Amino acid sequence: MPPSKAAPLPEAPVPDALGVMLLRQGHLAPHRIMGALRRSSGHAAGLADVLLAEGAMDEEEILALTARQSGLPLLDPATGAADPRLIDRLGVRTCLRETLLPVHDVGGAVLIAAPSPESFRRHGPLLGQLFGRVIPVLATRTAIEGALHAARATAIGLAAETRVTPGESCRGWRTGRATRLALGTGLGLAAGLMLAPGLVVLALSLWALFAMTCGTALRIATAIATLRRRPADPPCPPLLRLPIVSVIVALYQEEDIAGRLVARLGRIDYPHDRLEILLVVEEADLRTRKALVEARLPPWMRIVISPAGAIRTKPRALNVALDHCRGSIVGVYDAEDAPDPDQIRRVVEGFSRRGSQVACLQGQLDYYNPRTNWLSRCFTIEYASWFRLMLPGLDRLGLAVPLGGTTLFFRREALEDLGAWDAHNVTEDADLGIRLARHGYRTDLIDTVTGEEANCRALPWIKQRSRWIKGFMMTWAVHMRDPVLLWRQLGPWRFAGFQVMFLGSLSQTLLAPVLWSFWLLALGLPHPVTPLLSTPALWAIVGLLLGAEGTSIALGILALRLTRHKLNPLWVPTMHLYNPLATFAAYKALWELLRAPFYWDKTRHGLFDGSSRGPAAWVPRLRGQRAA
Repeated sequence: MPPSKAAPLPEAPVPDALGVMLLRQGHLAPHRIMGALRRSSGHAAGLADVLLAEGAMDEEEILALTARQSGLPLLDPATGAADPRLIDRLGVRTCLRETLLPVHDVGGAVLIAAPSPESFRRHGPLLGQLFGRVIPVLATRTAIEGALHAARATAIGLAAETRVTPGESCRGWRTGRATRLALGTGLGLAAGLMLAPGLVVLALSLWALFAMTCGTALRIATAIATLRRRPADPPCPPLLRLPIVSVIVALYQEEDIAGRLVARLGRIDYPHDRLEILLVVEEADLRTRKALVEARLPPWMRIVISPAGAIRTKPRALNVALDHCRGSIVGVYDAEDAPDPDQIRRVVEGFSRRGSQVACLQGQLDYYNPRTNWLSRCFTIEYASWFRLMLPGLDRLGLAVPLGGTTLFFRREALEDLGAWDAHNVTEDADLGIRLARHGYRTDLIDTVTGEEANCRALPWIKQRSRWIKGFMMTWAVHMRDPVLLWRQLGPWRFAGFQVMFLGSLSQTLLAPVLWSFWLLALGLPHPVTPLLSTPALWAIVGLLLGAEGTSIALGILALRLTRHKLNPLWVPTMHLYNPLATFAAYKALWELLRAPFYWDKTRHGLFDGSSRGPAAWVPRLRGQRAA
């Protein structure tokens, strides 16, 4: 039972006191304790963190020793549920972030649980100001987080949905207004096609050609910038203290791949006492939770429950997990990811070389099933063009970088300064990249690769791509609410780049059928704009289309040469048959934007990954072996 009167806030124990107690009481072999002490000294970590990460002791054992050492009592399980009013006084996000649990009032003093005496020393002034007299007790991190979720699950979910300021979030999207706008635009086009079909088709054609030309020019510019020799990175300064890195993986209905995910993440080469992996599972997703438990998570991986709410999206789950993180660097992986084993070390070194203005490091994504079928080959070519040429080129040209889904690492301070992820945006990555640029932060690309599973069935591919396109539509609309402010924040150069990347690519995809219609000329068939344009003008349009197609083929072949696996370049011209799938996806996205803007069309994983070996699949093609 807790003491009847408030106890003085304890001093933090001397750093080696736990080790001395373990040696005296014979809890572990002396050589194991001394080895853990050496490792904790090398990482500037606590001995308890090292022992916990190595599985030498569990949370309860360490807590019992800490209680004996400090003289603080343990939280009695019979104490009952925490008082939500006391939690709200401190703030549920603060409670999660600092691992503090205001339990209830005891004779005018407030019983507060924390996992270590140091927590009371660090937060003593704040706790005294908010609660007056405090009765400190000890509880495990797991118990504290569980109690907070039990008492304030709704508040945790609501906080995750509203972190981004309203002006930069799409949560205020009104489907009625969008539907009226779309209906008016559609009726106007229909009337125009009836009254002056040639002029309407010509106007749409000119806009589509302009968007295509700008997009092609940007692709050429980014490729040239990427291939230019870049100055070598400065040497990494010696790191006296390795930072804690928190990696979040949002999971939903991933029971088939959960075990493989744990195995792949288990190959990460970074001290486990400085690494934590948070596997975020939706409250109702009992199958995935069961699969993770059966996978026997190591101590440095843990499950975080995302409470049920009005929406169910990946960014909402990421926001829930963020307040559970301990790290100063926060990373994001997807369920099917297979990162390079040294990736976290490269990230830590990358941040240490760069100033605080660089808030995000983006790794490269590639596919570990590029030869499954034609669709996977085309998807691999597309990803190679995006991650090997486009994104590095945008970075070097000083343009805003729309982030790419996973293998993203952030300085936590900058991430929280922006309000983290927009829970309602279904391409939260691209949106966050633009918000970083708007607020003066930079994104850099680093040379590390994460393998993913290519979505290589037509209907699931269209569903996935429609979500991406819908998110691009929402991102453009949100940031263009105040074009003048966006211009001031980005500057003319980056503002223009934003328009080409978002408005230009969306226009080109939606209006692709208009451009396809010009192949009628090559077949000798009439076209609606023929009476309005001279023959040289028509052939100039055909020349533009052929030039864009030739550029796309050349850049696709170039991008493939920069990947680890070398596909046969003869597959690149078949992208001409692949790209129309995106147009089907775009019209699905446009419909959902009007009817279900926050709907997350989930992609199923684990169907075509080949094996659970992850990075071992990155085997270069042997000399003389034929490319597929």
